[in-house]
Amino acid sequence: MSQPDFQPTLIGPTVTVRPIMASDWPELFAAGSDPEIWKVHPSPDRYTEPAFRAYFDSAVASKMAFVFVDRSTGALIGSSRYHGYDAERSEIEIGWTFVVRSHWGGATNREVKRLMLDHAFTSVDTVIFWVGEKNWRSQGAMKKIGGVRRDGLFTRESSGAVPYFIFEIGKSRYQQGGRALVE
Repeated sequence: MSQPDFQPTLIGPTVTVRPIMASDWPELFAAGSDPEIWKVHPSPDRYTEPAFRAYFDSAVASKMAFVFVDRSTGALIGSSRYHGYDAERSEIEIGWTFVVRSHWGGATNREVKRLMLDHAFTSVDTVIFWVGEKNWRSQGAMKKIGGVRRDGLFTRESSGAVPYFIFEIGKSRYQQGGRALVE
């Protein structure tokens, strides 16, 4: 069986989620260079050029990353990616997500997550989200869209000893009403 396509273009009412390109660097760095975006994130220095460059280059190299395009202005307003596809567990992660502050608190995060979840669930049964232990903003967003926190704290090799919670959304729960949480 071939690997599913985890870098399609997804079009919502107000946002297009499209594959990231190397040429997106200047505009995406400008969008992500706001220190407030990263304040409670496990990588709080990601607003700096060296840290954002590492984030950006790994996104391009992953071949599973996206930029968010505001359909009304054409501006890049954030980024995310799929990661860690596990065919045996029928699971994939959505992560490395940020949205510019002008789009916080509105429908953008829910729209992007709905588009990415809808697409992921064509190939997997579970989507997980690694959320930093101190990232209360993302933890709240996960609860709003129906994420269920797994017991315990987790670490990952790429982040060293930084503790994370893992939230999951199952396909059946999502299809039986959870999808309404992200509309």
